[in-house]
Amino acid sequence: MDVHAHGGPLGDVEAPAWKLPWWLRLLDKSVTALSTCFFLYTQSSGVAYFGSGAIACMLVVKIIKKMIRQERPVMQRPGKKKKKTYGMPSTHSTTITYYATYILLASVYLPIHHTLPQSSITRILPPLVVVPWATVIALSRIWLGHHTLSQVSAGCTLGFGFAWFWFYQWTSGLNRYGLEVEQMWHSLLASRNDSLKGI
Repeated sequence: MDVHAHGGPLGDVEAPAWKLPWWLRLLDKSVTALSTCFFLYTQSSGVAYFGSGAIACMLVVKIIKKMIRQERPVMQRPGKKKKKTYGMPSTHSTTITYYATYILLASVYLPIHHTLPQSSITRILPPLVVVPWATVIALSRIWLGHHTLSQVSAGCTLGFGFAWFWFYQWTSGLNRYGLEVEQMWHSLLASRNDSLKGI
């Protein structure tokens, strides 16, 4: 087990390597998995566009980080190694805010996909889940010592703005092309299934 020494009243004490709480690790890692499962279930061009926006948002943050080059907080939890990348803005905070904002906008303004229940619950439930989820993940970046408040705030602001921009592009015409692509995909799948049945 990795240990790190720190001073104390009795001299140097070996502190065990700090581990991320399981529930926070679950919240963090399940975002991508749930997004992938949701796309595979719906096979929606809108969901694919949403996912590509998350990737684009993350790449934008990486570029901005290298331009600003602001260090992460000096204070770290005992037994925890300091991250070597820059901290301004927070990538986690940016991306998860993009997720929460885009899902909220989609729930309010977009039609419900035909693979989902045509109910008001389909519009209400996603924001009720994802907004608190995103808030916990963003605040955890400060609690874990990975980012300062200003770095997380900048990340949330960037993610919020990027989500609005990406959503506007979709509703301004890209959704029509997305629908055509989705229809072509379903036609190909139908043709393939018909061919398999004929074998």
